[in-house]
Amino acid sequence: MRTHVALDADSLIWRYLGDRRFVMSICRAVSLQMLHPAIASATHEFSLVRQRVFVHKRRTAPCIIRAAYESDFDEVRLIRYAHDHFRSQTPDGTRYHALNPAIFFFEHATYVDALFACVEFFFDGLDDDGREQLYRETCEWYRRYGISDRLMPATVGEFYEYFDEALATQLDPNPGYDWYREQLLRPDDWYFKKLPAAAVRAIQHPVACTYLGIEPSDSDRRALTWYATRLRAIDQLSPTRNIFPDQVVPSVLAARARS
Repeated sequence: MRTHVALDADSLIWRYLGDRRFVMSICRAVSLQMLHPAIASATHEFSLVRQRVFVHKRRTAPCIIRAAYESDFDEVRLIRYAHDHFRSQTPDGTRYHALNPAIFFFEHATYVDALFACVEFFFDGLDDDGREQLYRETCEWYRRYGISDRLMPATVGEFYEYFDEALATQLDPNPGYDWYREQLLRPDDWYFKKLPAAAVRAIQHPVACTYLGIEPSDSDRRALTWYATRLRAIDQLSPTRNIFPDQVVPSVLAARARS
């Protein structure tokens, strides 16, 4: 039986998810998403701005994030309604539907992985208890979409067992990387593009690095560490600068103000 947890001012997910540093970390998730043939094909075919993956994410990321702060709002219903229409076939003829739980949960899992990477790179990391708490909160976040959670692992350890298996069996660089490889290495819109190119390489998942044909260098990792230190200093001087503009995600601003 699934245990429900509260998403509120005391939750870890409220602390991290509404921070612009998580948005920058989404570039890690997007690279893995564009390795999934169905997700890449749906993004390419149904985005309002064709062939601009980070313009698409600028529009959708606030809705996805807001779902963790508000359980009942129009964008959650819109996410489900929109995905119900995302059905077609990949270039090799394989048919897909975006609300297939296996596809929908995999996309969510890339955001969960990016969130843990964000906490590790941009904050102070978490101990084992904190990682389990944050993972349980991401499960509650996912349930708000109303999609079957039968594939959702119960613990963070089981999650990464699932994720490693999914990355080993579900991915294919074509056609997504043919369309988006250059953008994935140099995000070109919104907060995504504020992350230096060297840091973008350093934050990528190792599986994405292999498919992208890159090997992050020590210099890349130092660039990510330097940038994380810089943002942490800015946050200490003026915490509100790291919060989304209130016209984008109003509940994030209110939640952070209460915490």
